Amino acid sequence: MIVGSEFSVGIVELDAALERLASQDQRKYEILELLCFGGLTYDEAAAVLNISKATVHRELRMAKAWLHRELSHGVS
Repeated sequence: MIVGSEFSVGIVELDAALERLASQDQRKYEILELLCFGGLTYDEAAAVLNISKATVHRELRMAKAWLHRELSHGVS
């Protein structure tokens, strides 16, 4: 369970949200996967995806915001 100051989310909900992200924006999903689950650095992820480190940073911010919105939607 992921617990934040505003809500908690189970693994099933997180997995479903990540699947939705992958279907909507594969690159953002891949960046999250490489950085959060793969343990790569920004430089390594940028090299794997053949994009700049700045793009990795920007896309990661957007992916995190998207996930936060998806996971907190409907939570009181």
